[in-house]
Amino acid sequence: MPTSFLFDGPEDARVTILLAHGAGAPMDSASMNATAKALAAQGFRVARFEFGYMAGRRTEVGRRPPPRADKVMPEFIVAVDDLGPTNGPLLIGGKSMGGRVASMVADALFDAGRIAGLVCLGYPFHPPGKPETLRTAHLAELRTPTLIFHGTRDEFGSPEEIATYTLSPAIRVQFLEDGDHDLKPRKALSGFSTGDHLQTIASSIDAWIKSIAP
Repeated sequence: MPTSFLFDGPEDARVTILLAHGAGAPMDSASMNATAKALAAQGFRVARFEFGYMAGRRTEVGRRPPPRADKVMPEFIVAVDDLGPTNGPLLIGGKSMGGRVASMVADALFDAGRIAGLVCLGYPFHPPGKPETLRTAHLAELRTPTLIFHGTRDEFGSPEEIATYTLSPAIRVQFLEDGDHDLKPRKALSGFSTGDHLQTIASSIDAWIKSIAP
């Protein structure tokens, strides 16, 4: 069954970003909608898709728990295949689990010249409350240029913890002040709104992709 996509942004955009959702919310969640809108306003073409277990929740199949990340890696490859040729550089990534799965397939796609980079929105470095259960082994040797946006309040990895991880020099982590796992800050405490952080994400990706794929 071919991948179903949600598209935002200009069809003739130079850069396309293919995004997968997090473990618990669909591709059209409020968070994903707001992110796609901000990226589209920056001039990107954004394509969103769902893994099979999440798409099944829209049918009589009903609610199923998310599978292990490695089990849906082939589905991300199929989504890249089904998206087809893009107008210019293609970035892959996603929210939380979606970004993690993208990171697990990125190098094969990058080495084949099919993608220019990887964007992760709130990478799940470890499960909440389990800092010893790291999901970082493959990140030490990652070759794909990578930009990770991470809130300083994210319970899936604090800035202090992340500073101790062995991450590839291809990876750049950009912290968003007071952001939680959805990258949302508490405006009264931080002075930032979610919109501010989404604008930072969009403009940072724009500057970054111009540096890695001019």
